Amino acid sequence: MHDARALIEMGPEAVRRLARRGYNLDLSALQDLQSRRNRSIHSIDELRAEAKRVAAEVQQTAREGGDIAALKETARKLKEQIREIEVEQEEVQDELTALLLSIPNLPDDRTPEGDSDEFATEIRRFGAQPAFAFAPKDHVDLGEAAGILDFTRATKLSGPRFAVTRGAGAALERALGTFFLDLHTRRHGYVEHSVPYLVSRKTMTGTGQLPKFEADLFKTGVAERDLFLIPTAEVPLTNLYADEIIPAAELPVALTGQTPCFRSEAGSYGRDTRGLIRQHQFTKVEIVRIVDPEQADSELENMLGHAEACLKELGLAYRVVMLAAGDTGFSAQLTYDIEVWFPSQNTYREISSVSNFGSFQARRANIRTRGADGKPTLVATLNGSGLPVGRTLAALIEQYQQEDGSILIPQTLVPYLGFRRIAADGSPEE
Repeated sequence: MHDARALIEMGPEAVRRLARRGYNLDLSALQDLQSRRNRSIHSIDELRAEAKRVAAEVQQTAREGGDIAALKETARKLKEQIREIEVEQEEVQDELTALLLSIPNLPDDRTPEGDSDEFATEIRRFGAQPAFAFAPKDHVDLGEAAGILDFTRATKLSGPRFAVTRGAGAALERALGTFFLDLHTRRHGYVEHSVPYLVSRKTMTGTGQLPKFEADLFKTGVAERDLFLIPTAEVPLTNLYADEIIPAAELPVALTGQTPCFRSEAGSYGRDTRGLIRQHQFTKVEIVRIVDPEQADSELENMLGHAEACLKELGLAYRVVMLAAGDTGFSAQLTYDIEVWFPSQNTYREISSVSNFGSFQARRANIRTRGADGKPTLVATLNGSGLPVGRTLAALIEQYQQEDGSILIPQTLVPYLGFRRIAADGSPEE
């Protein structure tokens, strides 16, 4: 969320930057709402001052034994005027807030031009794409043949875009999540949290999922209470500090957690419907940092390294790209995508997004620290996937597949599993 005054002061510069991501800022409408709001506040202040003066005159006149009827009528009319303008102010404030909530974050000028992944800038690559002496299969065929993935029974339970892992597949899924958490807590300094999977509308608004993306969310309702299933642990982890002032000495705050994530994927039907790439429910380890705004750029690079470390430890080939301005998420200023190699598709696919939100989420969620002058000031928030378990599982199955249909296990996961290979029939082998 933006400070209306800051956008107005930026003027054409704000219009230019938002246009890079395909958003047309109506600066005149914003100025009009801000002016109307300011005028109503000024009018209310003047009327309240007059009401206070009249109230004092009523008391003085009453003590002197004078007639206070006319003064009381004046006080009554002032009260009515104040209430009328308060109603107008509330309506204008609601309009202004709705407009501000709909405006995406200003993209960093370093982001490339463009509005799709075709315009992303490649930053670096890690690892050699595995070479096979046979035609590599995709993770669906491999997993179903081995009996470690079951999409048919998942569909029977819940419909399309769900998965069941079984036997060694379920053990591998569990091992990946535990490995990611161990890596982030023991090596990268994050504090693990177990958080609710159902959150309030206010919480969803704090990180930018609402109001814009309500169609992508699963929602529950009991009596008068609405709760949303989280699309990512970013939502509860960041909002743990909503409406709080974090002592500067405690920054950066580094949080991680593993949760299920729920996404309706509205508008994406027909894309990635096969396998584990795009599901309604998936497990993900999230990493979040709340930092001094002056340190946000360096902290983003640190966080990117933390997410990359997961893939490096697993020996999976991947690349890092910077997203184009028009393809950057609603709340983000700058986003790096990590894309892992999928041999069956002969391409890299996104597995993690690591983003700097600046003060955008902090303003919405009211997360602050104190500056050098002791006054409250907004923090910066960052988050990244570290990593989604399902997509990592899919990439691992594909990159470590063998000609006989078996799947090797990266050495770093062996201590979590106790076996080094999943045989073609799904049985674990040392």
